Amino acid sequence: MGTQRPARRILDCDEAIAVLERVVPGLVELRRREPAVFDWRAVEEGIGTALPSDFKTLAEWYPAFELDDFLGVFTPWPGEEGDWVEAKVKEDTDSEYPTDLRPAALTSTHLMSWGDSKEGDSFFWSVLGDDPEQWPVTICSRNSPWWHYEGGVVQFLAELCEGTLEPWALPPVRPEVTGWGVAGGGWRMREGLD
Repeated sequence: MGTQRPARRILDCDEAIAVLERVVPGLVELRRREPAVFDWRAVEEGIGTALPSDFKTLAEWYPAFELDDFLGVFTPWPGEEGDWVEAKVKEDTDSEYPTDLRPAALTSTHLMSWGDSKEGDSFFWSVLGDDPEQWPVTICSRNSPWWHYEGGVVQFLAELCEGTLEPWALPPVRPEVTGWGVAGGGWRMREGLD
């Protein structure tokens, strides 16, 4: 397992979103006119921990979305936060990825999912300590290598799509939005894909 670090970690949420929008220009078409209002306090009480602010900002401006018909990013839907919390609580990461299949460094780490791929790759936060702004992104490739990225989710997505991040056991991800979430938990796919 290895760790990649951004050249400069973007701590300002608005700057991170702007970088992602520059790298994935089609994402702007999904941007809400006003940020959605979530009951983050109830969400965080329900899952038992605070969430990283870049993820909350992403959810406020964007529905769940899919990049390159590959990577799905799961955000709650306004007014349906309880469903998202319920899914997170039911999510038993320890049974899905038993400690004996994890690298030794992760055997006692709580992993919280924020996305996955259609090819069986999983994307997590390693919940290390009480400061979610410091949690690394942890990737479990279907090809078995686990690795970390020491930046936020939004910056990870931007660098992965831009190609400035080494994809380590993942395919290259084109900066193209191919689907997005709709109210009630469904998906809408972009028409006319090759």
